[in-house]
Amino acid sequence: MKKLLLLAAALMLAVLAACGGSDSEAESGSEKKVDKLVFADAGWNSIRVHNSIAQKIIEEGYGIDTEVTPGSTAATIQGLREGDIDVYMEVWTDNIKEVYEEAIEAGDFEKVSVNFDDNNQGLYVPTYVIEGDEERGIEPMAPDLKTVEDLKKYPELFEDPAEPGKGRLINAPSGWQIEKAITKKMDSYGLNESFVNFKPGSDAAIVASLADAYEAGEPWVGYYWSPTAVTAKYDLTLLQEPEYDPEVYEKTKATQSPPNDVVVAVHKDIPDAAPKVVDFLKNYETSSALTEEALDYMNENEDASAEEAANWWMNKHEDVWTSWIPDDVAKKVKDAME
Repeated sequence: MKKLLLLAAALMLAVLAACGGSDSEAESGSEKKVDKLVFADAGWNSIRVHNSIAQKIIEEGYGIDTEVTPGSTAATIQGLREGDIDVYMEVWTDNIKEVYEEAIEAGDFEKVSVNFDDNNQGLYVPTYVIEGDEERGIEPMAPDLKTVEDLKKYPELFEDPAEPGKGRLINAPSGWQIEKAITKKMDSYGLNESFVNFKPGSDAAIVASLADAYEAGEPWVGYYWSPTAVTAKYDLTLLQEPEYDPEVYEKTKATQSPPNDVVVAVHKDIPDAAPKVVDFLKNYETSSALTEEALDYMNENEDASAEEAANWWMNKHEDVWTSWIPDDVAKKVKDAME
C-alpha cells in the first residue's frame, strides 16, 4: 500500500511538473498570432498597388489572410487609430500633419518605415500649354510660363467660366493641408487679383477637370501630386517655385512644398500580434519612380487591376522585394507566383 501511495505521489508530481513546464515554455517562447490583417484603401491606385504587393507577401510568405477596407483618407486614418484597420501602406504625412502627429503622440498607431520620400506636389499645367504638341496640332500657348508667379501673365489663358477676366486655378479639396498652403501661396505670389481660387469637392473632381481639358487640348492649371496614375498618364509640367526654405514656408508658403514622407504605419497592437510581418514592413521601401512603373503598367493595360500591376512589378523587381524578407519567406512567395 505504501508503495502504491508513493507511486501515485510521484506520478502526480510528474504531471504537475509537466504542466508547469508547458506553461513556462508558452510564456517565454510563443508569439501572439493574428489570423487576418486589414489594409486601408484610401482611394488612389498607388496605395492599391502597394497593398497588393504587401498582401501577396503576407498571405503567401507568412500564411496570414488579408482584406482591404476602402474609404476616404479621414475615415481610413481614423480606422487605423481605432484598430478597424491594421496596415496603411501610404500615409502622406504632411497632408494630414496635425492628425498624424496627434495619433503618433497618442500611440494609436506606429510608423514602421518610409515607403518613399522623393515625391512632388504643387501646381501643374499640361506640357503642351508651354511647349505645344505637334502631333495633336497644338501650338504653345504660354511659352514663357515657368513658375507659379508667372501665372500672373496669363489669367485670360486659364479663364474662369464663372468670372470672365480672371483665371481659374484648381486648388486641392477643402480640408486638405495642402489646400491651405496653396491658398496662402496665391496671396504671397500676388495671384488673387487675377485668379479664382477654385476648390473642388474631391480628388475625382480635379482629375475629371484635368482629363476634360487634356482631351480637348485646352489650358489647365491646378494642384496634383506624384507618383499617381494621373501624373503617369498625362504629360504634365510642375511649375517652379523657390527651393524649399522652412522659415519662409512657415510664414508665406512661397517656396516649394516640403518633402512629404509617405510612410507605412500599423495599428499599435500589430507589432505584438504579428511581429514577423512588422519586421517585413520595417524593410518596405520603394521610390516614386518604382511606384510609377506600376501605375504606367495600369495605364498601358487599361483592364489591368492593381493586383495585376503588383504581380507584374514583383516579377520585374524581384531583387527589391526579396531584400525585405528572409530567404525562406521569399521562396514561398516565389513558388506561389509561378
